[in-house]
Order: sequence, then C-alpha cells, then structure tokens
Amino acid sequence: MGALAPPLLHLSLVVGGELRDAAGGKLGRVDDLIVRLSEDEYPPVTGVVASVAGRQVFVPADQVAEIAPGRVTLAGERLDLQRFRRRPQEVLLRKDVLDRQLINVDGARLVRANEIELARLDGWYRVGGVDVGLRGLLRRLLPRALAHRIEPGAFLDWASLEPFTGHVPTLRLRVPHPKLAKLHPAQLADLVEAASHAQGEEIISAIAADPEREADVFEALEEGHQREFLEGRSDEEVAALLARMEPDDAADLVLQLPTERREPVVAHLAPVQARRVRALLGFDPATAGGLMSPDFLCVYANATREEALERVRRSALPPEAVAWVYAMNTSRRLRGGITLAELLRAEEGSRLWAAIRPVQSVRPDADLEEIARLMTDFDLTVLPVIDDEERMLGIVTVDDVLELVLPEGWRRRFGLLGGG
Repeated sequence: MGALAPPLLHLSLVVGGELRDAAGGKLGRVDDLIVRLSEDEYPPVTGVVASVAGRQVFVPADQVAEIAPGRVTLAGERLDLQRFRRRPQEVLLRKDVLDRQLINVDGARLVRANEIELARLDGWYRVGGVDVGLRGLLRRLLPRALAHRIEPGAFLDWASLEPFTGHVPTLRLRVPHPKLAKLHPAQLADLVEAASHAQGEEIISAIAADPEREADVFEALEEGHQREFLEGRSDEEVAALLARMEPDDAADLVLQLPTERREPVVAHLAPVQARRVRALLGFDPATAGGLMSPDFLCVYANATREEALERVRRSALPPEAVAWVYAMNTSRRLRGGITLAELLRAEEGSRLWAAIRPVQSVRPDADLEEIARLMTDFDLTVLPVIDDEERMLGIVTVDDVLELVLPEGWRRRFGLLGGG
C-alpha cells in the first residue's frame, strides 16, 4: 500500500459501534461510512451514517475527531441532526462495497471484498484496500471481542481496485477510467465473461467512449456473450460496432444475430464493408473462407523494394496483416511472398520477384485441420487463401485458428489473465 504505513482499521469493527460525543457520551449507532470516489488513489471518508434517536443522520467528516474499533467520536458535544440523503458520487462502504465483487486491475480478475481496510493518511481516514481472503470473512463472523485478534489476510491495495457502482443510484463507473485503460481487450473480455450481466454491461459502458477499444473487446468475447450484449442494441448500433471490427470478426458477429436481423444490420454498413461481410458470410465459419480476412498486401512481382515498403507505410492494416507482403503476376495470380523483415533487409532498388519465395496457400473450402497442419508444419502465422485461378482472396491468421482450436474460457481456465 506504499505510503499507508499506519495500522489498518477494519470496517466491520467500526460499523455497528457507538457514535460518541467528545466527552464519551453515547449518541447513537454507526451504520456506515461514506466515501466519494474521485481521482484519489485512496478515497477519503467524507462522512458517517448513524442512527440517532430512531432516525438515520449524516455526520460530516469535519465533525469527526476519531474513527476507531467500536466507536466514532465527534469533535464536539453537539450533533447537527441532518437526515441522511445520498449525494452525487457518494458510496457507502458497507452497503455498496462490502461483500460485493470488485475488479482487481493488476490481476485482471474479479475479487470479493470480504473486509474493507481503512488507514489514517494525510490527516484523515482513507480506504486503503480490501481483504479478499477467508480471514476477512471470519473476522465478521466472530464476536467483536475476538474479531480484532484476526490479522489481515489476502490484502489488495485499493489503488489496484475498481468497484462496480451500477447498483449505486447516484454513481456509475467513470467513463473512460484510467485503471481499466491499462487492461488488454482480451483481459476486459475475460472480466465481462466472468461478471454478471449487469457488471459486464458496466465494464462495456466504461470503455464505450473509445469505440475502437469496444470493438476489440467484442472481438475477444465468446459467442454466447456476444449474443448477450448485442441483444439490446439497435441495428444502427450493432452496425457501428461492426464497422470498427476486422471483416472476418464482423462476419462472425453477424452470425450471432437472429437470422431476421442480419441483413438489416449489414445494410447499415458502408457499401465496401457490407460487400466484404456478405462475401465472408457465404463461407462455412470453420473453413478458410470463413476464417479469412480480406485485408492483405499483394503487389506486382515487378515492384521494387522501395515501392513495396511504401505500400506498407501507407497501409492502415493491422500489424498481422502486413507481416507478409505477397507478390502476383500481371494476371493477378499469387507467385510468392516475403516477410516484412526480409523486405527491409533486401537490397535497395531490387525487384520483388528476385526476393520472394514460394508460399503455402489453401482454397476457401479448406477445413480447420488442414489449415492448422500447414501452419504447424511450415511455422506460419499467416496463410493465404486463393481461388481456383490462384488469385488471393484473403489471409488466415494464427489467432483466428487458435480461437477455434482452444476450448471456450481457456484464459480463465489456465489463469493466463491473472488469478491467485
């Protein structure tokens, strides 16, 4: 927890304790502590919710002298009995955070807050972290006289955590949020899949301000979850999402829609995008035609090294699509390829035909087994797909093959996105 050197104070030992005046007289019972989520790594306690004379009241932080196990002590002997009303951005620690799931950003996983730990820092009490282990839960089950003897267990620093707040009436997860921005789209997709539907919607809403990132997350979601989170979107909204996806992934996503929605959604795409998606929809999803992306670089074999590199520079294709540059003859038939690294090392002014080498390729109806065998035998990350005239139709990349070969939920199963 870095600078939070003072001893930890357990929320469960504060809530339910006495509200006292400066002289030690009992005024009521502590029901909850309030924090306001902001840019602070460790949000300060901004007030106390207490029951006094049968009514729930708000005690602002500047009237509190001490928060300790079993009690909250006021700075004075008088209490202004303001009825508690939740204000914007306020979170109640016991009601809104304790026993709920949070996002552990550093571990890219969901955790449960079995205890909330506080510490005094910079003149006030702040949330330092949560206990996600059994000790935190045990402390709350034991009588108060014994509970304080239980040491903190699996402590997670609050700076690495993000609470779900969709259930809080005055607060939503901030959009965009810097903590979630640290995660890879595949990690975000894994969190969405592990969360409840409402929590998954909250994560997706938090990244919706970055449409490209949202599209990347949808590409990484398993099919069932894609259907789940598309269901409430209009045709126009789904089309806007598809427009930012790779064509093969967009075609796969269209197949997750009910049959009657597919063509209306595709009709909202730009003409070129719609034509590409319709072409891919004509192939079996488990064949080369269904797996391929129509985005690749293919130049005439007579082009110079510099002309080929200029095509690479001007291309807006993803890195995997320009890992190879392919060469064709004047009839547009595939004649070979060269890796980008080999192209960079080629002699200046040399012609592509002198540097290319034969490449493995498949027809659109090639099945997954044939594709995987060729990629394994020839150590390929990209495989061209050609038609009967040997003209390139697209490329299959290794990540698309792995998505079909590996079992659903493999990232969580093998703990590749955090765990422990």
